[in-house]
Amino acid sequence: MRTKLLFAMAASAAALMGASAAQSAELHFIRCGDNGLDQDRKVIAAFEEKFPGNTVNMESLPWGTCQDKSLKLASAGSPPSVSYMGSRTLKQLADNNLVVDVKISEDQQKAYQPGVLNTVSYRDKFWGFPRAFSTKGLFLNCDIFEEAGLACEAPKTWDEMYTAAKAIKDKTGKAGVGLAGKDFDNTMHQFLNYLYSNGGQVIDPSTNEITLNSQNTLETLKFYGKLVDVAQDGPTAFERTQVRDLFNDNKVGMYIDGPWARGQHKEGITTKVAPIPAGPNGVSGTLLITDSLAVFKGSGHEELAMEFARMMTSGESQYTLDSPDGWGLTPILKYEELGWEKPFYKDDPYWAVFVDSIPTGGPEPLFVDYKAMQTTINSMIQGIILKDDTAENLVAIAAEELEEFK
Repeated sequence: MRTKLLFAMAASAAALMGASAAQSAELHFIRCGDNGLDQDRKVIAAFEEKFPGNTVNMESLPWGTCQDKSLKLASAGSPPSVSYMGSRTLKQLADNNLVVDVKISEDQQKAYQPGVLNTVSYRDKFWGFPRAFSTKGLFLNCDIFEEAGLACEAPKTWDEMYTAAKAIKDKTGKAGVGLAGKDFDNTMHQFLNYLYSNGGQVIDPSTNEITLNSQNTLETLKFYGKLVDVAQDGPTAFERTQVRDLFNDNKVGMYIDGPWARGQHKEGITTKVAPIPAGPNGVSGTLLITDSLAVFKGSGHEELAMEFARMMTSGESQYTLDSPDGWGLTPILKYEELGWEKPFYKDDPYWAVFVDSIPTGGPEPLFVDYKAMQTTINSMIQGIILKDDTAENLVAIAAEELEEFK
């Protein structure tokens, strides 16, 4: 039985109820996609009951346009009250004075999984309520391993991973590992999974210093380039979902994906998931990615909007989103400590892969110009895939360019 909500909000609710009685407001909420609409409507109904006279106008837009519309409205002086945003955008929004910092109490902070709040932190403040969270694991196609005469055992190190991938390539002609190299966000994300598993980072969030130009990054980029020889042909034409298609077609032995992948693999394929192998200077890690609910500045009812965002990201609403019946995401909260007797991931070896790696993971780097940052890192990755330059030069050039975007 889930016997209690995550956050106690009685005091703030009482204060806001007194304020809202004098003047009602219509909150404009922009969300992405159409999955989970019914649950969001339940939260809206509960919010409107708690704060009589106030309403929520929910606008559900396609993933490709939802964030852009929020940015355009804010830039034009007509911001939404609350919007679903990739946490990577928060530094840019904060520096442009488009969002307000959100208040998350110490007790609330303790409820999040380790590292989650680092994805929304900048200048010692939080700029969004984390809403969706993912970590990654290494999926193995055991049928291909068997075809190559290998036991379907997860590699624990980069060397073991390369050895298995090479054996698959040599003995079956199939790709031992799937690589993302397309000019797309998950190319950078895939690389960061390896970088964090080798003790590296892109930027130090505490000092805002670019730390990409390091031995850890150099080793990671060289390994990524080495994997090209045992990967599918032409990695620069593939992003993660296309690599998954190859995996489903029995053309790739291993690839990296999130917990939702289990439900997207073809029936009949024997698979196994394991932590991302550790590099020579690290332990198994993962990229920690979140999307958040940002409270935009200038609506005239920011405190009320913050209360709504807090309700959306707590209790049953958040649990429903995370669970396999929802989006099937890595649990963003420590539900076992919050009244859920047996949350969906408890004592499940599959979910353990995605939960146990959280403490050693690293956040998506926050940059003022995140798109330029992504382009720079992708260019570095594509450079090693295509053998355009040495790893040393590619890392140094990328680190220098990143100085302009932080």
